[in-house]
Amino acid sequence: MDTKIDFMKEAAALQEELTAWRRALHQIPETGLTLPKTMDFLTQKLDEMGISYQVYPDISCIQAVIGSGPRCFLLRSDVDGLPVAEEAEVPFKSVNGCMHGCGHDMHGTILLGAAKLLKAHESELKGTVKLLFQSGEEIFKGSKAAIDAGVLENPHVDAAFAAHVIGMAPVGLMMTGKKVMASVYGFKMTVTGRGGHGSMPEAAIDPINAAVQIYLALQSLIAREVPATEAAVLTIGQFSAGDVANVIPERAVLQGTLRTLSKEVREYLMKRISEIASAVAAAYRCQLEIEELSSCPSVITDDEVTASAEASIRALIPQMQIMKQMQGMGSEDFAEFTDRVPGAYYALGAGVPDQSKWRGQHNPAILFNEDVLQTGAAIYAKVAADWLEKHA
Repeated sequence: MDTKIDFMKEAAALQEELTAWRRALHQIPETGLTLPKTMDFLTQKLDEMGISYQVYPDISCIQAVIGSGPRCFLLRSDVDGLPVAEEAEVPFKSVNGCMHGCGHDMHGTILLGAAKLLKAHESELKGTVKLLFQSGEEIFKGSKAAIDAGVLENPHVDAAFAAHVIGMAPVGLMMTGKKVMASVYGFKMTVTGRGGHGSMPEAAIDPINAAVQIYLALQSLIAREVPATEAAVLTIGQFSAGDVANVIPERAVLQGTLRTLSKEVREYLMKRISEIASAVAAAYRCQLEIEELSSCPSVITDDEVTASAEASIRALIPQMQIMKQMQGMGSEDFAEFTDRVPGAYYALGAGVPDQSKWRGQHNPAILFNEDVLQTGAAIYAKVAADWLEKHA
């Protein structure tokens, strides 16, 4: 690849177009694995660029290919939204009851921008760049569905890269690390007893009592069975039972999430959650059913791909600050890719100039700085082109 190509300069010339694309995507947020309007918008833009692609309609994913050759580098952006009503006062506000509260509209736009940059230099690429517009990240199902559909093959992907905009980090800062994101295990527990009158608990089997004891017992796992040097979070975020004050219900339901960085700790705690909940339910004469709601491993990056990406970013934007100690208990299903191929994952600061307006990811009033659209597009393009050049 011609190292004289100034992807940053070319991306800057696209900023107005990138902003328009982002705002269009922002107004049509869709959730899960069904994103028909989003897919229509993205394929229209790919058609305009003359880029070949394949749509996986059952899972609303698009795989596009630029260049050719035996080596293949994957660029991935998630494009699904959240079932959250937007509260940000912007002229392009979503009004369909959902919103892009995690910046996936930014991600889709960045990848479209990278596609346009790479297409302009397709003949100079030393291999194949595969671009994946992915659904279902928020429910931890999109990456696995895309992999099952074959996106890592034909051609076979050798390495992968993804970045995520952060609304509470300043522009000019990027972050990465080794174990950058935690694994997730989401579960639902249904505790079934025997309903009855509130005045005669002895004639019933109270599932609320059993569920409360399960909740308390699970809290001891982190305190007493996880080494202090390991990171683990176990949260019960939903507890429901009963409808009226004087009736013992038939069942109670708990839903929770487990986040860990270590595969061994994750497997151990998943086993212990089941053991403890089952034993406590039985002790209180209740039946227990456990359903898995979500599951994906930790995002563990590859040293070589991460270093290659860092070199590309520093060459592109010498003043960019890069922190290398990123480690969080949030989860990201890009882990399904890093679990199978060498990959790098970076966070990209996208805070608006007025820091008083900063909000965390998924907040209904979150804002993102559109100035980073050109930066992200240039980074995606250069990281892919440089990696292919290095491994040609």
